[in-house]
Amino acid sequence: MDKIESSLQQLIDDILASEIYRKYDVQRIRVNAMPELKAQIDEFRRRNLELQTNEHTTIAEIDGFEREYAKFRENPIVDEFLAAELAFCRLMQEINLRLTDAMHFE
Repeated sequence: MDKIESSLQQLIDDILASEIYRKYDVQRIRVNAMPELKAQIDEFRRRNLELQTNEHTTIAEIDGFEREYAKFRENPIVDEFLAAELAFCRLMQEINLRLTDAMHFE
C-alpha cells in the first residue's frame, strides 16, 4: 500500500503543478473574491447540470437556457472561469477513465 500511496501523492502533486490546474486555481480564486458573481456562476452551473442530467430535457429548454445566459457568458471573468473549470474537469475525467480502463473495471 505504501507504493500506491506514494504514487497517488505524486499524481496529486503533478496535477497541482500542471498548467491546467494552475489556470483553474487562478480563476477559482478570482471568482471566489466576488461573492455575487460566484453565486451567479453557481446558479448557472446548477441549472446547467439539471438540464444535462434530466432525461426529459427538451431542445427548447436547452435553447431557452442558452439564450437566458448568453449575456452572462459574455462576461470575460465568467468565460475564463468556466473554460478553465471545463479543462480541469476534462483532465480529471481522463485520469479516471484511464485508471478504470487499465484495471478492466466494469
